[in-house]
Amino acid sequence: MRRRWRDGDGTLRTPDAEVPLRVAASYRARTRGLLGLDGIEGALLLTPASSVHTVRMRFPIDVAYLDRRLRVLAVRTMPPGRVGRPRLLARHVLEAEAGALARWGVRKGVRLEADVGGGPDTP
Repeated sequence: MRRRWRDGDGTLRTPDAEVPLRVAASYRARTRGLLGLDGIEGALLLTPASSVHTVRMRFPIDVAYLDRRLRVLAVRTMPPGRVGRPRLLARHVLEAEAGALARWGVRKGVRLEADVGGGPDTP
């Protein structure tokens, strides 16, 4: 069964860390993203999403493109004012402050785990 994501907070487990996670699953939350913030503690998961931009952002970010199973397809660092290319197989995008993903061991091919709210919400 597929997981239904909802806006909320949780924990992201990476190979080298457990970090606070905020999920942006609604249109409004995805549109807001990290705009207007000076930084982020932990990471933001945009779902569904296959691309992001950093227009009007105040700080550079690391971006990991993830498939349906939260496997990392690609990792990029984006300075403010850029538009990322869509990734065809991406279902989710993970954002964090620049340098954070490398510290957490997030790289291509790694599978991440997310615990959000009361667990998965399946149809």
